[in-house]
Amino acid sequence: MNMVTRRNLFKQAGATAIGAAIAGGAAARTTALPDLEPPSAHSLHELTMALARAPYHRDFKTVPMILTHRDQWDSAALDLVLRYQGSPRQVWDNTAIASPWLNLMRNAMNTQIWSFGHPNFLCVSATHGSAHLALYDAYIWDKYHLGRFTKGKVPTNKFVNEPAAAHANPRDYEDSRGVYSPYDNSIPVLQRRGAVFLGCHNEVWEFTMKLHKKGVNPDHLSHERMAAEFTNHLIPGVVLTPGIVGTLPQLELAGFQYAK
Repeated sequence: MNMVTRRNLFKQAGATAIGAAIAGGAAARTTALPDLEPPSAHSLHELTMALARAPYHRDFKTVPMILTHRDQWDSAALDLVLRYQGSPRQVWDNTAIASPWLNLMRNAMNTQIWSFGHPNFLCVSATHGSAHLALYDAYIWDKYHLGRFTKGKVPTNKFVNEPAAAHANPRDYEDSRGVYSPYDNSIPVLQRRGAVFLGCHNEVWEFTMKLHKKGVNPDHLSHERMAAEFTNHLIPGVVLTPGIVGTLPQLELAGFQYAK
């Protein structure tokens, strides 16, 4: 079973490395970027390290419509998120790829960490709808021309790009063009700060069903095999759930505050 970890993701630079990590079957390693978690965020750091050791299932041949066994999703990683004891904990219901979803998560993290003094704040993206397209690597974007499904608003997956601001001084949190600014809204950077992005199996299934109906199937795969291919090409660090809408109640029961 191929295993992709958050720690490997933090050692990658740019969308090219992210695509290579999945397409090559192992996480690509490039120049390490500095940690962005607050130095005093001990609980958050422990979660990040535990997630780095958790198995991520990315070798599926087929997947069914409804997942019924824990080995069909990233159950160990999801359990770690649900059991997280740091606080506060917030889950964002992110559904629109063209919305300011990453900016809102970044603002929430900045406010919790520096305004309210909560370094162990955990920010989670419950990702589905068109926002879920941002969780696929370059291979899937190119093969299935995913930009066409954003009504021209997102021609490429810019959300996994490494902005220039990612190289700014991480100790200068007031830098208006720095690591924590609106110039650095990207999934990899937020992951380096401790944010967790949850993927949705139901979204994988329903989007690939849509592709089947439209005849977008270059390899003539069955629906079950295409859904497996999409699952196998989630970007590093994404925690696959059996379905976001059904996972949200689990997060709220665990003490996460809902945001949309």
